[in-house]
Amino acid sequence: MFVILFKSHLSEQAGEEYYATEERMQERVRAIAGSDPVEVKQYTGEDGERLAVMMWRDEETLDKWRHDPEHQVAQRMGRKHWYSAYELTVAQVIRTSAHDNRSPDATAEEPR
Repeated sequence: MFVILFKSHLSEQAGEEYYATEERMQERVRAIAGSDPVEVKQYTGEDGERLAVMMWRDEETLDKWRHDPEHQVAQRMGRKHWYSAYELTVAQVIRTSAHDNRSPDATAEEPR
């Protein structure tokens, strides 16, 4: 599994075209990933910094996304017009663990 962190600040030029492209790129991600579940979450800080967190199950689909022609056009537009700054981090996940008390089947075990 791979985790991609994309931090960015939008420029004043990021308007309707940016948001339409962002929506289109989310459609492309789903089309490219197919049965490979990709999780995408987006957050915006009080200072306007945005953080997109993407989880990719395998390197092959991540590579398809990286080389997708529509994605590459959007990247060029982002660098040229839409982002005043950005930082991209790609990391391979070594281990993950989870717990979810929201499930009706979850039972809390008392510490001994």
